[in-house]
Amino acid sequence: MTINEKQDELIEEFEFLSDWMDKYEHIIGEAKDLPEMPEELKQDKYIIKGCQSKVWLYPEYKDAKLYFQADSDAIISKGLVSLIVRVLSGYTPEEIQKAELYFIDKIGLKEHLSPTRSNGLLAMVKQIKLYALALSSANKLQQ
Repeated sequence: MTINEKQDELIEEFEFLSDWMDKYEHIIGEAKDLPEMPEELKQDKYIIKGCQSKVWLYPEYKDAKLYFQADSDAIISKGLVSLIVRVLSGYTPEEIQKAELYFIDKIGLKEHLSPTRSNGLLAMVKQIKLYALALSSANKLQQ
């Protein structure tokens, strides 16, 4: 499944939810479904700067693809990072760098999140793209 197909799948899930209370419940459900992140990975160097709550994002590079584990001490932030990880985990650094994340606008996250949560969401995306850029650059240097 491509990144865009995953985004379309998420958009479809949110389209069936009539109001924002239902959408928040869905985000909370995503948080609860996020696989448990091992405590040893919850280090300061994996905290995303720009988030009001603590959000950890651990990158793992294997088989030429980037995979992410994530967690947060706040349930909505955990749900948001879960959505981002669901869309971007398991792709090459180049695919992640090129990805245009349109699902954020399509499901209405930007206009229904508080400014601090919206900034945190953008910080999550930025951090994933930075990990992808760093790996992509390192790979080019090795070639």
